[in-house]
Amino acid sequence: MFSLLYGLWKYLFSKAEFHVLILGIDKAGKTTVLEKLKSLFSDLEGLPPDRIVPTVGLNIGRVEAHKSKLIFWDLGGQLGLRTIWEKYFEEAHAVLYVVDAANQSRFDDAKSALEKVLRHPDLQGAPILIFANKQDLPAAVTAQDFSHYLDLKELNDRPSLVQAMSAYDGSGIQEGVFWLVEAMRKTTRTEELNRRADAAVTL
Repeated sequence: MFSLLYGLWKYLFSKAEFHVLILGIDKAGKTTVLEKLKSLFSDLEGLPPDRIVPTVGLNIGRVEAHKSKLIFWDLGGQLGLRTIWEKYFEEAHAVLYVVDAANQSRFDDAKSALEKVLRHPDLQGAPILIFANKQDLPAAVTAQDFSHYLDLKELNDRPSLVQAMSAYDGSGIQEGVFWLVEAMRKTTRTEELNRRADAAVTL
């Protein structure tokens, strides 16, 4: 009886909780995105861009958006730090991949790092939101042009979106997060992670 009532309460009142990895090569604007997320979706005031330093390790941000609890893991993107990314893959519901759309000289590096993420078996079926960041700069390519550049067959095997945005002024972030929440709710990956979590609670 208790389990039935608990299940009903959970269904009616609890909010879905999702873990989202924020990945991308260094200087793409990942931590600036995280701080802007805090400003847009919580009572916390994120750090201004001029006070943000490169991430060495992990930053965590928690917000509520679209009737869901979102826990963001922002991982450092320097070449020597990318080896730790895969330690977080297994528990992630989705990936938010940030690209500096104004720095075309680093597109190949960004694409190569993304391909490794998409091929990893621990992220099978995870939705991916690609933020074409820094749209406030005149040199930024459009989301459509960057999507054509990527031309990744791996993106056809999972829910994906390339979204134009600016971590500086916040444009495009809310639209991207809304898409990501809806995508996570519909994937079998989320169902599997929920089953694992429920099994761990009953042990």
